[in-house]
Amino acid sequence: MKLVCIECGKSRRPDNPYPMSCDCGGLLEVEHDFRGADAERLKALFDSRIALRTGPYASGVWRYKELIDPGLEEARIVTRGEGNTGLYDCGPAASFAGVRRVWLKAQGENPSGSFKDNGMTVAVSRGAAAGFRTFACASTGNTASSLAMYAAWAGLRCVVLVPPGGVADGKLAQTVCYGAEVYGIEGGYDTGVRLLNRCGEELGLYVCNSFNPFRIEGQKSIVIEAAHQLDWTLPDWIVLPGGALSNASALGKGLREMKAIGLIDRLPRVAVVQAEGASPFHRMIASGGKELVPEPAPRTAASAIRIGNPPSWRKAARVLRETDGVTCAVSDEEILAAKRVIDRAGVGCEPAAAAGLAGLKKLAADGTIGKDETALVILTGHMLKDTDALRVAPDAGGGPFSPDELLARLGRRA
Repeated sequence: MKLVCIECGKSRRPDNPYPMSCDCGGLLEVEHDFRGADAERLKALFDSRIALRTGPYASGVWRYKELIDPGLEEARIVTRGEGNTGLYDCGPAASFAGVRRVWLKAQGENPSGSFKDNGMTVAVSRGAAAGFRTFACASTGNTASSLAMYAAWAGLRCVVLVPPGGVADGKLAQTVCYGAEVYGIEGGYDTGVRLLNRCGEELGLYVCNSFNPFRIEGQKSIVIEAAHQLDWTLPDWIVLPGGALSNASALGKGLREMKAIGLIDRLPRVAVVQAEGASPFHRMIASGGKELVPEPAPRTAASAIRIGNPPSWRKAARVLRETDGVTCAVSDEEILAAKRVIDRAGVGCEPAAAAGLAGLKKLAADGTIGKDETALVILTGHMLKDTDALRVAPDAGGGPFSPDELLARLGRRA
């Protein structure tokens, strides 16, 4: 296993995490040597771990250790039993989107309530194994609460930089309750990421933002687990929200590696969905541009994807090339309409997570995705993660009523 720059191809050993980017400025990624990997043997091994209830292999990430981080000692693994999230065949979502079949991968069922746990377990395990005691991130919410949880579990210090007023109250409360030191930073998320990338080593911080290549290794387990749940046959499309674009990068890497090993026999197409007010990646792809132009003042009610300068855009662009993928942008109104469908189906998600279903509907309506096709939609966060964007339900019953009035009202409604 080695770290390789996606721009110039320069490689180095993974033992020392710094610098977390190449001398040329390119992002690093983990490159595994899967030559000689036996797909059938791996499938049998992964199946054998499904029944485990304790230990590192009970995790829905570390179950796939041979694909994630085969060199890390078991004793070094920091896990909260992450992964193992539900995959729901959702008829209402399919009807809403106008396609034949939709599976919802509910990453909000993770311990801290978001997909970030899949990546954070690997990043924190690697950082702790390297001897770091202070972990840090810039965050719009989910990264912060996830890192704070793992740091608390492992007895480590956690430092979080947040955009003032840009984090949902629930996510901030999680982060504080787990014991993290939270600091507001002028310039918001993008400024925080640049600062930590530049100064993390000097300050003795192990930085766990998406430019950390080990976090990407953990996040690719989302699509590996989904493939396992579907008996190694994925739908026609994978659709997901795009903020920092780490998830798109990770899922694409997981798809590429599973195909190379022989765990799957084809690559599904990937669709990345951004909010209209925070869609620099979509604008670049739609215009045929080669360089991303940051959005200086991103705006959307979906706070988790309110990111104007996504650090992983080059990796995400490569995923689109490899999978014949597409992008689109959806309004906040479209996001909240999709959220209502997911919530009323009994699954639920935060607003940012619903962007995927909103995008699927839009892409099906314009013919990009066929009505007879199938899709896996990644729901990135729990429905209680971001309640700030919501209003009282339009069909709320009102009140308060006297008992007799309430009985009469319920009788009429029945």
